[in-house]
Amino acid sequence: MKYKIFEYDPALLPYERDINQRMLNFENKKRELLGDNGNLRDFANGHEYFGFHKTNDGWYYREWAPAADEMFLTGDMNGWDRYQLRMTPIGNGVFEIFLPGQNALYDGCYVKTIIRNGERMMERIPLYIRRVMQDPRDYSWCGVISDEPLYKWKKKKFTPKKELYIYECHIGMAQEKEGIGTYTEFRDNILPRIKDLGYNTIQIMAIMEHPYYGSFGYQVSSFFAASSKYGTPNELKSLIDKAHELGIAVLLDVVHSHAVKNTEEGINEFDGTVYQFFHEGKRGDHPAWGTKLFNYNKNEVIHFLLSNLKFWMEEYHFDGFRFDGVTSMIYHDHGLGTAFTDYSKYFSLNTDTEAITYLQLATALIKEVNPNAITIAEDMSAMPGMCLPIDEGGVGFDYRLAMGLPDLWIKLLKEQSDESWNMFHIWHELTSRRPMEKYIGYVESHDQALVGDKTVMFRLCDSYMYTHMSRFTQSPVIDRGMALHKLIRMVTMTLGGEGYLNFMGNEFGHPEWIDFPREGNDWSYFYCRRQWHLTDDSTLRYEFLNNFDREMIHFLADRKVYKKSPKCVFIDEYKQVMVYERNGLTFVVNLSPEGSYECYYVEVPSKGDYRVILSTDEKRFDGYDRISKDYIYKAEKHPDGKWKLPIYLPARSGLCLAKVKKEK
Repeated sequence: MKYKIFEYDPALLPYERDINQRMLNFENKKRELLGDNGNLRDFANGHEYFGFHKTNDGWYYREWAPAADEMFLTGDMNGWDRYQLRMTPIGNGVFEIFLPGQNALYDGCYVKTIIRNGERMMERIPLYIRRVMQDPRDYSWCGVISDEPLYKWKKKKFTPKKELYIYECHIGMAQEKEGIGTYTEFRDNILPRIKDLGYNTIQIMAIMEHPYYGSFGYQVSSFFAASSKYGTPNELKSLIDKAHELGIAVLLDVVHSHAVKNTEEGINEFDGTVYQFFHEGKRGDHPAWGTKLFNYNKNEVIHFLLSNLKFWMEEYHFDGFRFDGVTSMIYHDHGLGTAFTDYSKYFSLNTDTEAITYLQLATALIKEVNPNAITIAEDMSAMPGMCLPIDEGGVGFDYRLAMGLPDLWIKLLKEQSDESWNMFHIWHELTSRRPMEKYIGYVESHDQALVGDKTVMFRLCDSYMYTHMSRFTQSPVIDRGMALHKLIRMVTMTLGGEGYLNFMGNEFGHPEWIDFPREGNDWSYFYCRRQWHLTDDSTLRYEFLNNFDREMIHFLADRKVYKKSPKCVFIDEYKQVMVYERNGLTFVVNLSPEGSYECYYVEVPSKGDYRVILSTDEKRFDGYDRISKDYIYKAEKHPDGKWKLPIYLPARSGLCLAKVKKEK
């Protein structure tokens, strides 16, 4: 079979055997798991059988622990007697216990599992537990029975928008207070801000339970537990329900690339063996992250992970996933030792074909559960076909993050003065994409805001942000920072992908960095929050950046800018001007720090009248209103046969021209 991936990118033809093997691996594994007539949706039901389940007569608890010799359940309900409640082995490594009576377990009851492997007796947290907390008596992590009343969804069905404007967020640090924010506070205080800005999707980090707050949620311990740091499962459901009422889709930042190495809090060595879930030896340890790596070829591991995806979609109504660490998954060196300079680097002995097969199974399952679900891959390597449908030879994701774009802007800001920026290079980096694959463009995510790095605004202005962000203070450093912050975002939003992402607070140039409480900062939350008062304060200039972001997001959505791909019209390297079209609109960007051009001829698509409908120089965005939005420009046909119009183009400014519709 000849897959469409080769039509889209003929340069892949030398690797036809590798891609055909990719598809064969997928079909073989799917048949191995499901037989000839099964489906992934029915297969991924581990959470419906394992874990704790209440019936009319009492409670069932089941676990898969193939290397365990004995298992016991202990907790508040039996005074923590370690050996009173013995579980029964029922075959295939599964243990079970039935506790008669509906009150045998109760909401808030702390529990643990005791496992004997040979002479070792181990305390573990149940694998499928849906809530995990620290016991206030000794601060050890325990499973907690969650028996809240069944949540009644107000918005039972929801369909995400086709064009994505994503607000990346972290529940705990979303509040201004020096502490951990809650699901309820986020629902009541932050969702209205996101709605006002125009973002139609939120991507929530650090939801799956993790013992170390400072890991940003990327060292998961309990895969089926919504983090209790922020509240209860029903409070998370209420947040998602409210987002849907506001027309906002909710994505889970899912971590299936690795797991925390902790044994008492995590799934590592649950039954006393590393190989229950992970590879043994070096292959099972991430050299940079200090975490454990899944064995994606093991059917029980695939069952656990696929069930996990289905659980979050059906139990919590998540609309899809951003898969973390995809590059780490699909290469044996985790992408740490490879420069992906040619196609041979994607198809070699370094490629972990088992991980790729798992990702295909995952994307296929997600679409079975919800055909409208969204999947985004965090893959810095740009593996060909990552975001093509499986039946076209791809891995099945809808989008990939354009991870090279933040690197582009950081490199330019760190290493070059802006008067020497190469416009052709910027155009190339912003528009180079795998054929027929969709990208989410962004200037900066949480990665660029972490301590040790700097946000774009902080790179531009540094310490001047502490002293010169007042509207009543003049500073050329702040003026430059404000202008470039808007321009970099305008260019990235309109060129960098088929969707856009922003990390919370960066839209208004949030100062400083993110530093989670740790010993080195005396366990302070001062830098682990969002200072919303800065953009709400009308005496400060942050408000202007917030205004610009809001206008850009609404503008992109209203004009359906992502409906078509961008087209380069003209690049003037000497004057640092770039002109391009997207979905009938003409964008003109002047990155020159000093060059303002009185009569700059701009090519437009056709004859007619045009006017400026958006400009970074507008007063509401801290500009000087040097570009009129009322003036009508008449396109003239030039000797070269092109339609052009003359326009005033101030230094460090960007604008959008649209054809004036004639009234009937």
